Amino acid sequence: MIETQGLKVYFKSRDVIVKAVDGVDIKVKEREIVGLVGESGSGKTTLGRTILNLQRPTAGKVLWNGKDVFKLKGKEEKAFRKENQIIFQNPYEAVDIRLKVYDIVAEGIRVHGITKSKDEEREMILKALKDVGLTPEEEYANSLPNQLSGGQLQRVATVSYTHLSSAASDVYKRQTHDISTIGYVADRIYVMYQGKIIESGPADEVLGNPLHPYTKALISAVPIPDPSGRTTLFSLTVKEETEPYNGKGCRYYPRCPFAMDVCRQKEPGLTGGTNDHYVACFLY
Repeated sequence: MIETQGLKVYFKSRDVIVKAVDGVDIKVKEREIVGLVGESGSGKTTLGRTILNLQRPTAGKVLWNGKDVFKLKGKEEKAFRKENQIIFQNPYEAVDIRLKVYDIVAEGIRVHGITKSKDEEREMILKALKDVGLTPEEEYANSLPNQLSGGQLQRVATVSYTHLSSAASDVYKRQTHDISTIGYVADRIYVMYQGKIIESGPADEVLGNPLHPYTKALISAVPIPDPSGRTTLFSLTVKEETEPYNGKGCRYYPRCPFAMDVCRQKEPGLTGGTNDHYVACFLY
């Protein structure tokens, strides 16, 4: 349904080139939930924005049902916008605070001509609000954003996108800093570090048998209520970054407790494939 091929997004800051997304290949199949995890600055948001053509790439392709997203025009581009939505983390920046909730939810309906009458539009909006627990619907429909809590406004922002299409859900993916949360909803997980995918596979495989030291470090940071439930897997300590990344080799080697000489010289590619589980690490 959605596929990236060699996707790159570079930004130039003074004399420094920041490789926010650097040769990323991911696939999202029909009816599949894909989780994208990594710390702040790893490139998750830039990747998501580029997939939706909100950010132009430096190189590479995004294919939507086989069509190049960056070449879509007219009706095809409008169809792509309708079927693929992004739900921003901060709802206060995602909605027009001057509009009532009714008009916020109605905006997409009107742009895409989904309903044929005002009555049908109203019925659809009130049902959407009820579906996300904003009842009484009439009261919330006539409210302004500043009259709602953050959680309520997030539901308004969410429903204003997801009701446009039976296929639309949380974009093409769910991105999070919390790898434990994503395990509950994702079918497959991609782990991203400094613009690169460094591990991928079925969610239960990545979480139950993490291979990359960075993935293990992410899991080690997950709070566990009962400390006695921790295993040796959760005892990984990230090395203090005593040397900066030199622009070649594995990007994680300055922090990796298992770094070898080859890690400083060559960049590992994704390898493996057992149980559809891939990792970019010279340990394997």
